[in-house]
Amino acid sequence: MEKDADAYRTISEVAEALDIPPHVLRFWETKFLQIKPLKRGGGRRYYRRADVDLLRAIRRLLYEDGYTIRGVQRLLKAQGAGAVAALPPGLAPPPDADPPGFEDATTDTLSTADLIAQLAADVAACRSLLAAARTTSQPLLSTQ
Repeated sequence: MEKDADAYRTISEVAEALDIPPHVLRFWETKFLQIKPLKRGGGRRYYRRADVDLLRAIRRLLYEDGYTIRGVQRLLKAQGAGAVAALPPGLAPPPDADPPGFEDATTDTLSTADLIAQLAADVAACRSLLAAARTTSQPLLSTQ
């Protein structure tokens, strides 16, 4: 006899349906705060239909679409659990694409070589300040 679609599912039933071990589901609960199974006495977990739908989407994003855990976390934060769970297969943004509203910190920045040269100049300036401090008794920075 098949369970009602809205019935609660045990961790074993969800793990079997998603073809993943139960320990992976417990691990995902620590990484994705949106997964909140009902916990009863003795720590038994009961998953709602929305939890199972979200877990199915997370599994697809991680195992089929090439997302990392961090990438799925960013997607969940940007779009919400309901939107991620409702994404049809193949319609998730590419894993290397930033979620909507995420600004890329690398735009309008220095090239790697320019950044290294800038850092080297800063280190040289710090060294000269330290050398000057060793030879004088005056404080380097004023406290006022």
